[in-house]
Amino acid sequence: MARLHVEHPGPLTLIQDAGRTGVAHLGVSPSGAFDRAAHARANALVGNDPGAAALEVLLGGLRLRAEGTVLVAVTGARLAIDVDGLPLAPERVIAVPHGSLLTLAPGHAEAAASPRGLRAYLAVAGGLDVPPVLGSRSRDTLGQLGPAPLTAGDVLPIGRDHAASRGESKRPGGAAPSGALPSGAMPTGAMPSSATPLGAVSSGTEGLPTAGTVLEVLPGPRPEEFDPDALARLTRGAYRVTDRADRVAVRLEGEAMATAAVDSRGSEGLVAGAIQIPPSGQPVVFGPDHPLTGGYPVLAVLTDAALGTLAQVTPGERVRFAVVSL
Repeated sequence: MARLHVEHPGPLTLIQDAGRTGVAHLGVSPSGAFDRAAHARANALVGNDPGAAALEVLLGGLRLRAEGTVLVAVTGARLAIDVDGLPLAPERVIAVPHGSLLTLAPGHAEAAASPRGLRAYLAVAGGLDVPPVLGSRSRDTLGQLGPAPLTAGDVLPIGRDHAASRGESKRPGGAAPSGALPSGAMPTGAMPSSATPLGAVSSGTEGLPTAGTVLEVLPGPRPEEFDPDALARLTRGAYRVTDRADRVAVRLEGEAMATAAVDSRGSEGLVAGAIQIPPSGQPVVFGPDHPLTGGYPVLAVLTDAALGTLAQVTPGERVRFAVVSL
């Protein structure tokens, strides 16, 4: 059985899948990959189901030794990837021969002048076969649930749930067939032209100021809890991402938002992407490991795509909001 040995985990490397569903009544949040699109894309490249367990790598620094030849794909943040010192490109299938060292280091030379992102996703053909907890292999950092963060010396077993083992011949994205050796590995000079730059503005936001990453939002559930022009004010200026940002919440700084006086208010359910306005008036955006309830008003909610974009915004960067409709 092929496995991966962790020689160095970097600042924080977590196992994440598509998250938990149907356990909110137990006080457990959905968790799962922060940048769901990048996570699913990495799995698709190696022929896994979109929600298979993969690694969410914060800022790089990860070193893995292969036991048996394994196929991997790296998406998301632009890290420097190499196998035994040979630089390789993201968004492609990479064969890691038995005994070789796979390294994900901070920063990609060709992306130095553009946003590089925070979180990369490393999927392995077959998925990571660690024991699920409450139906998921995701780490919930708030609830301290699921596989523990990687540490040096960990051994990651690899499953068999991928297209080749299921007898499927068609592979998404034109990826190399399972078992192919370095034909799927490309030097860094061959970056795929289809790779989407991190922080790119999606369709529907053209015409907005270009400074700052644009995050699309839907109006919150109780507009009566805010001044009538609150949503317009939220979209008018830019907010700085503070260093108080993790998988639970991302705290922003900018124009303070005021809430309208209400007689009484109890806690209500929260979802990932909810923009809550506490008494300070500074927006707090909840991530995948969010608390299940909150007592402060929610002005707007990020779209799923915007939540993935937020996962890649680094502290100090500016973000803007754009209201969209369903």
